[in-house]
Amino acid sequence: MNLTECLLFNQAEIIRTAFDALLRSNLKHYSSSGANENWQRIEKLFDLTMDAVKTKNLIEMIEYSEKIAGERYDMGFDLHEVHTAYNVLEEEIWKVILKDINPNEVGNALGLISTILGTGKETLALTYISLTGKSKPKSLDLSELFKGN
Repeated sequence: MNLTECLLFNQAEIIRTAFDALLRSNLKHYSSSGANENWQRIEKLFDLTMDAVKTKNLIEMIEYSEKIAGERYDMGFDLHEVHTAYNVLEEEIWKVILKDINPNEVGNALGLISTILGTGKETLALTYISLTGKSKPKSLDLSELFKGN
């Protein structure tokens, strides 16, 4: 089974378990939102991930993440709340990849999902940073993490 088939086959399970994980996170603003609204949020994020897998294009994920960051920032959401929604979806997708994808293709599948949702998370963070301050960063500089001792 390839990644697209895996995601389509497991779509309902992924969305349901990611939704359940989001509820268990007890995040202030997600807890006060209606269940239907939170379900739709996870479902939309899944759809964008699926589209990026099919097209190998991150533009829609980036645009959505910028839009959501602005909306959630204006609504008073903390960055970690929105970031958690991306994380729970990513975790559930990883689980089905490990269960259903050919072991020789697991690395590529995990890498693709991590790239797609990682781009969404980075976009969220950069947008939040730009909204909280006067500077508008172009990218996070994480080079210090890779220098060693």
